[in-house]
Amino acid sequence: MIAVADEVERRVSDPLAELADCRTHIEEIDLKLVALLAERMALGQKTAGLKRAAGLPILDPRREAEVIRRAVVAAREKDLPTEPVRQIFWHIVGLSRRAQEETA
Repeated sequence: MIAVADEVERRVSDPLAELADCRTHIEEIDLKLVALLAERMALGQKTAGLKRAAGLPILDPRREAEVIRRAVVAAREKDLPTEPVRQIFWHIVGLSRRAQEETA
């Protein structure tokens, strides 16, 4: 138990160690974000085949706008700035559309 208390004290009294821990955690999150993007692109490719089989076009402006609206609402609920989140999601939607077009 003393070792845990010593570690906590070291982190509190050593901002550089805490900074390094934060950066490590950020890097882990970044890798998870990339993995989630890859998963999303794979699903986009799958939806291209499903759209083709259903006779639907790749471009679905209503659906894309719905995705953006949902992201903005989620951002607002998390107290994130909505405009940057909107822009990020437009990029994500664009990536997905391109993945679908390349698959079609």
